[in-house]
Amino acid sequence: MMNSSGSNSFKPSRSMRSNGDPELRAKPPLPPTVAFARRTSSGRYVSYSQDELDMSGDLSSDYMSYTVHIPPTPDNQPMDPTISAKVEEQYVSNSLFTGGFNSVTRAHLMDKVIDSESSHPQMAGAKGSSCAIEGCDCKVMSDERGEDILPCECNFKICRDCYLDAVKTGGVICPGCKEPYKNGGDLEEVGLDSERPMHLPLPPAGGMSKMERRLSLMRSTKSILMKSQTGDFDHNRWLFETKGTYGYGNAFWPNDNDGTGESPSELTSKPWRPLTRKLKIPAAVLSPYRLLILVRMVALSFFLVWRIRHPNQDAIWLWGMSVVCELWFAFSWLLDQLPKLCPVNRATDLQVLKEKFEEPGPHNPTGKSDLPGVDVFVSTADPEKEPPLVTANTILSILAADYPVEKLACYVSDDGGALLTFEAMAEAASFADLWVPFCRKHNIEPRNPESYFNTKGDPTKNKVKPDFVKDRRRVKREYDEFKVRINGLPDSIRRRSDAYHAREEIKAMKLQRQNGEEPSEAAKVPKATWMADGTHWPGTWMVPGSEHSRGDHAGIIQVMLKPPSDDPLLGTADEKLLDFTGIDTRLPLLVYVSREKRPGYDHNKKAGAMNALVRASAIMSNGPFILNLDCDHYIYNSQAMCEGMCFMMDRGGDRICYVQFPQRFEGIDPSDRYANHNTVFFDVNMRALDGLQGPVYVGTGCLFRRMALYGFDPPRATVHSGCCGRSRKVKVNSSTKKPEETQALRMGDSDDEDAQLNLSLLPKKFGNSTFLLDSIPVAEFQGRPLADHPAVKNGRPPGALTFPRDLLDASTVAEAISAISCWYEDKTEWGQRVGWIYGSVTEDVVTGYRMHNRGWKSVYCVTKRDAFRGTAPINLTDRLHQVLRWATGSVEIFFSRNNALLASPRMKFLQRIAYLNVGIYPFTSIFLIVYCFLPALSLFSGQFIVQTLDVMFLVYLLLITLTLCMLAVLEIKWSGIELEEWWRNEQFWLIGGTSAHLAAVLQGLLKVIAGIEISFTLTSKSAGEDVDDEFADLYIVKWTSLMIAPITIMMTNLIAIAVGISRTIYSVIPQWSRLLGGVFFSFWVLAHLYPFAKGLMGRRGRTPTIVFVWSGLIAITISLLWVAINPPAGSSQIGGSFQFP
Repeated sequence: MMNSSGSNSFKPSRSMRSNGDPELRAKPPLPPTVAFARRTSSGRYVSYSQDELDMSGDLSSDYMSYTVHIPPTPDNQPMDPTISAKVEEQYVSNSLFTGGFNSVTRAHLMDKVIDSESSHPQMAGAKGSSCAIEGCDCKVMSDERGEDILPCECNFKICRDCYLDAVKTGGVICPGCKEPYKNGGDLEEVGLDSERPMHLPLPPAGGMSKMERRLSLMRSTKSILMKSQTGDFDHNRWLFETKGTYGYGNAFWPNDNDGTGESPSELTSKPWRPLTRKLKIPAAVLSPYRLLILVRMVALSFFLVWRIRHPNQDAIWLWGMSVVCELWFAFSWLLDQLPKLCPVNRATDLQVLKEKFEEPGPHNPTGKSDLPGVDVFVSTADPEKEPPLVTANTILSILAADYPVEKLACYVSDDGGALLTFEAMAEAASFADLWVPFCRKHNIEPRNPESYFNTKGDPTKNKVKPDFVKDRRRVKREYDEFKVRINGLPDSIRRRSDAYHAREEIKAMKLQRQNGEEPSEAAKVPKATWMADGTHWPGTWMVPGSEHSRGDHAGIIQVMLKPPSDDPLLGTADEKLLDFTGIDTRLPLLVYVSREKRPGYDHNKKAGAMNALVRASAIMSNGPFILNLDCDHYIYNSQAMCEGMCFMMDRGGDRICYVQFPQRFEGIDPSDRYANHNTVFFDVNMRALDGLQGPVYVGTGCLFRRMALYGFDPPRATVHSGCCGRSRKVKVNSSTKKPEETQALRMGDSDDEDAQLNLSLLPKKFGNSTFLLDSIPVAEFQGRPLADHPAVKNGRPPGALTFPRDLLDASTVAEAISAISCWYEDKTEWGQRVGWIYGSVTEDVVTGYRMHNRGWKSVYCVTKRDAFRGTAPINLTDRLHQVLRWATGSVEIFFSRNNALLASPRMKFLQRIAYLNVGIYPFTSIFLIVYCFLPALSLFSGQFIVQTLDVMFLVYLLLITLTLCMLAVLEIKWSGIELEEWWRNEQFWLIGGTSAHLAAVLQGLLKVIAGIEISFTLTSKSAGEDVDDEFADLYIVKWTSLMIAPITIMMTNLIAIAVGISRTIYSVIPQWSRLLGGVFFSFWVLAHLYPFAKGLMGRRGRTPTIVFVWSGLIAITISLLWVAINPPAGSSQIGGSFQFP
C-alpha cells in the first residue's frame, strides 16, 4: 500500500516565507513532498498527485491520473480558491499521512477507517455515495451535513475530480444525461457551501499562503499600535488615540464608519469587571498559623541546642546518630513549611467571560466567540497497560467539552503506533456523533460516558426535557455496543490480519508457479497487520517486522474529524437516532498522531511525544493555549477550559505561563490506604505555592500558554532580591551578556534590531519548518488578553479572533509529518530550552521550573466541581513504583543544572525554597531509615538517645508535638482537607521514605556517578481481574525489592519490643524509663507502617491464622534467645533472679 506511489511527489501549492531574513533563507528546507494515492476496491491505486503528469515511477497504465490543484493558464481557469480548498480538505481528512526520515511523505486515501460505518460528515472514511463514472471509486461531493451534492438535475452521482474533467475537457456535458450543466460548470452554484459564503480574514492574493494571511491580519492590527518615533509597542495606544470615549471603569471604541465616538447605550451601564478574584485566607486562621510556625521554629532551635549540649555518655553512638537525624528533619521541615506562609484561594466568573467574548458587541456584531483556540493533548503509549476504552472515554469527554467547537482541537499521541489504538480512536469519533449532541441537549455532567452511566444517584435530577429518559436509554444502548466493539477490536484485527496474510501467501505461491518455480515450502510472506480498508498498517505490527516495530516505524497522522464549519450546524428531528433539533452537531478537530521512531535515536519518552504534538498542532491548528491530559484523566467539568481561560484572559494574564488544576482520582478504596488522593499536596502545598510565583507543573491537567512552552520570556520581567523576595520590575535588554542557559528567547518588541536578531536565531531553536516559524507570532498575538481596560497591558483588540479557521490542505499535513520525524530535533533546542525539557523522568517538574526561572507566573485553579478526574494505582507495589519514579526524577533534578540553588533572580526566594525541597526530599530517606532503627537499637542495647528522660527533654518533645498537631489542624481549616487524609499522608510519607525514596537516591547516584540509565515501566491503568470487586487490585500482593526495608524495620522493632520487655522484667534493677522511651518510638514507627503491613496480608480473611501464630512464636523465641545470649548484668542464668513459682 505505502510503496505503490513512492516516486510521486506532491509539491505544496502555497509558497514558503516570502519576506523572511536572507540569513534565515540561506539554507531553506526541502519542501514537503506527498505521494497522494488511493487504493480502490478492485485493488489498484489511483494517483492524486499534483505534478503527476508523466506517469513516471511505480504507476503503470492501470493508473488514472488526477490533479488536486490545476495550474491557472489562460485557457484553464480554476474554480474559486475558497471552494477548492474546502474540497481538498475533504480529501485530506480522509487520508492517512505517513513519512519520516529519508522517505517520501505519502497520503493514502482510505475508503474506511473502521469496520463499522461512520455517518458524521466530519469523520474520516464517512459513508457516502460512490462516483458513478466507470473505474472511479471516489466519493461524491458532499456538504457540511454529509448530503450528496449533485450538479445536474438528473441526479447523476459524480465526484469532484470527474466533475472537473467533465467541465474542462468534456464540454460542460453531464456524463449521465448527456445534457449541458445548467450552471455552466460553476462549483459555487452547484451548492458546495452555497448557503454560507466563506469569510476569509483577507482576500486571497496571488501567491499568498495561508500563514501569510494570518500574519498579514496580525500585522495590520499591530501596525497601528506602534509609536512612530521609538518603534516601541504601545499596548494601550489604540485606546488613548482613538475617538472612543471612556466611562467610569470602562472603555469604548467607535465603529469604523462613525467618528462621533458615542458609546453604545447597552455598554455604558456595564462597569468593567475582572474575570478572576483572589480570595485571601481569613486572618483568624492565617495569623495563628504563621505564629505557630514561628513558635515551632524557636522550639526546634532550643531543642536541638539542648540535645547537642546534653550527650548520652553511655551510648554516644546512639546519641550522635539521633542528633544528626533530628538536625536533618528540622531542616527538611523548614523547607516544606516556609513556602506555606502565603496560601491563597481563587475564584472565576464565567458569566463575565461569556459577556466579554461570546456576546454581540460593537466589534463583534455577530456574537461569534472571540476566545482563543485550545489544543488538547492526550498521550498514550501501550494499549495493554492503558486500555483503549479508557483513552476513548477521555477523548469523548474532550469532544463534548463546553468550549467553542471551532476553537477546540484534540490531538492523540500514540507512542506505541498500535493499530488497536488507531481504530479505537476512530470508533470514539464515530460514537461522538451521538454522544456529543446528547450532552449538549441535556447538559450532561460528567461527559465521560463510562463515568456518567456508572454514577450513583438519580440521573433525572434537574432534567426537564420530556424525551430525556428515552434519549438516555438509547444512548446507553449505543454505548454498550460501542464498548463491545472496542473490546472486540484485538480479535477483529487479528482475524482480519490472518485472513489477509493467508491470501497473500496464496498469491505468492501462485506467482511462484507462474514463474515456473516449484515451491518446496510455503512462501514466506511477512505477517503484517492490516487495516480495515485492506492495506498494511504503517505503524507497529502485532508480529514485529522490519520498520514495523515499537521502536522502528514511520510517522503517522490521520485527521479523524476534520475541522468544523465556522457557523453552527443545527440538527433536525429526522436524522440520526435522536431528535437534535436546534442542537449544534459539529465536532471539534480530532487528529491521531504517532511520531516516527527509528533505531539509534533517543526518543525521550513522554517529553519527546509531547514536543512532537506541539510542533504538529502549531502547523495544523496553532491554538495559542495547550491543555495536557493523560489518557486516563478525563474532563469531569465541561467548563474547565473556560475556568482556566478566565485567568489567561484577565488583566495580567499575559504573564501566566500555565494554569494547573488539581488531580482528583476515582476508584480509590474508601480508606485511601496508600494516600492515593494526595490531598495534602494538592490542597495544601499547591494552594500555598499559588500565593508565591505559582504551583509546580504535575504532568497532567495543565493549561499552557504556547509561547511559554516555546521558551520565550514573559512580557514584563520581575527581578527578586534578598531573603524576603524584594522585587523590582525591569525590562531585560536582549543585548545583555548572559550565559546561554539563562538567555531568554524574546519576540523583540522593543526595537527592530532585536527582532531581526531573534528571527535569525529561530531556525536554530525551533528547526527549519517555515510553517512552524510563521505560526509563532500568530500564537503570541492570539494568546493576548482582551484590551478592554487601560490597565490591561499587552492586549489585543476585541473581535480579532472571530474570523474562521483556515482549512487544511495536503501541504500542511505533510509539513506536520516532517515535524514529527525522528531527525527534526537534531541541532535544535527542542527539549533543551524549548518545549518539554528532556533529561529527567519527571519532565513535568523541570518544564515548570524553567518557566518560573524565566519570570513567568502560574496559577492554581480549584473549581467547585472537579475539573478533571483520573485513576491511580491502588495496589501497593504499583504505588511504590510510581513514587519511585517521582523520587528518582527529584534526585536527577538535584544533581542537574535545574537545581533551585542555581535559579535566576527572576524566581522568588520562597519559590526557590519550594523547588529546592522538590530536589532534596528523597535524601530524607537515609536519615529516616536510620531513625526508624534507633528504637530497636535502643531496646536491644538497653540504652536511649538521652541519658535519662529529663523534664526539659519531655517539655521540648511535648511542645514540638503539640505545635505540629495544631499546625495540622489549621492547615485542615484553611485547605478544607480532613484529618484522616492528613494522617494517611503522614503514614505513607514514612512508607515511601523507607522504601521507594531510598531506592531513588541509590539509582540517582548510580546515574550521576556511573552513568547507568534508569528505565521505568508504565503505571498500569487497567483494573483487576475480579470484576465483582471494584478494589480487587488493593488486595493483590506482588513482591518487589522495595518492600525489603519496611519489612525489616517492622520485624526488627517487633522483636526489639519483645527483647526490651524481657530484659526489663528479668533485670535485677529494671530500667523502665529506657524501656518506655524505646517502646514508645517503636510503636510510633509501627503505627506509620500499619497500612504497609495490612497490604502484605492481602485480602481480609484470606490470611491463615497460623501465619499470625507462627509470627508471634518466632518473635518470642528470638527474644528469649537474645536474653540467653546476652543476659542482664549481675545475672548468670536465664531470667536473672526471676524464678517460676
